[in-house]
Amino acid sequence: MQTADAVVIGGGVIGTSIAYRLAEHRNVVLIDKGEIGAQTSGACDKAIFLQSKKPGFPIKLANASRKLYENLEDELGASIEFKKDGGMIVIENESHLPFMKDFIKKQNKAGIDVKLLDRRESLAWQPSLSSHIAGAAYSKQDAEVNPLLLSQGFAESSKRKGVEIQTHTEVTDIAVNQGKVTGVQTDKGFIATELVVNAAGPFASKIAEMAGIGLTIMPRRGVILISEKVKPLIHGNILCSQYIAAKHLEDSNTNDPPYGIGLSLGQTESGNLLIGGSREFKGFDKEVEPEVLSAIAAHASRIAPALKQIRIIRTMVGFRPFTGDGLPIIDESRDVKGFIIAAGHEGDGIALAPITGVLVASLADNNSNDKDLLEPLRMDRMQAV
Repeated sequence: MQTADAVVIGGGVIGTSIAYRLAEHRNVVLIDKGEIGAQTSGACDKAIFLQSKKPGFPIKLANASRKLYENLEDELGASIEFKKDGGMIVIENESHLPFMKDFIKKQNKAGIDVKLLDRRESLAWQPSLSSHIAGAAYSKQDAEVNPLLLSQGFAESSKRKGVEIQTHTEVTDIAVNQGKVTGVQTDKGFIATELVVNAAGPFASKIAEMAGIGLTIMPRRGVILISEKVKPLIHGNILCSQYIAAKHLEDSNTNDPPYGIGLSLGQTESGNLLIGGSREFKGFDKEVEPEVLSAIAAHASRIAPALKQIRIIRTMVGFRPFTGDGLPIIDESRDVKGFIIAAGHEGDGIALAPITGVLVASLADNNSNDKDLLEPLRMDRMQAV
């Protein structure tokens, strides 16, 4: 029988970040049913947006994670293609200007450096945009990273710290005795441990159920179109005000566009454009209707007409772990000692991966230094809503 001080379930950017931090003082096993970064972390864009976060705690959490990115490549000893090229939120319609002006004012008050660009300034920075846009919000604090390299960087550095990574290994049960975790059963054998971290993203509810814990994290399907390789066309990353309005307005459920379409646009180091995206509750169904793909392409090419001449070579379908309030759960179960949940990041997994590893390590060590960041992420807040 194998033993470990801690078992982390999930090998995406969240799970690998956690394994990396826990390995400082523990013998850690990381388990994934596929390859490292092959699920949600391998089907997303590369943006680390600060200006898109809601004022208050969401910005505070995202900013703490963004600071960790500054030295992360040196820390991991690997390239993660971290670039500080800024980010832009395109204001397509004049009708969105009042909301966006108020939005920028709130972000500035929260300490985020965001400024309003008029049409001329926006087109000077992003010539590929349509001349009909009303302007844009721009922040130099926004950045980008390669999600696959990030997962692999955390994983490889974890291995150097002694973490054992078991891929193509499925968790089948969580052993609990008298309210305490005692081990993890996989299809390859049993691992005795007193600490389990559920970092299974959209599959986190299924893992929690094995421990007798009720957890409501739903998969929210997102689709990204991937283009052929083209010369540099996009500077930094782009969102649109339609996406921001849907994310921030309390009554957005009545105004959401079909399929939750909102522009996210970036370009990889190799030249492929990542064109998103949609937000739908479709369970784990990967069969995307043609009209969804057409709606994404039409919305993106209306804002950036240069895209009309570029071929789409494939699509990515990912499932974002949705909690309902826009924040992840990072907490130890009150019912099962030694069972920590670190899931529900939805579209912010890339941005929040570094800080999540730090916070889980603080939880495991009973460290009170990060209490102000952990308190709003407690699991029982979901019952209070």
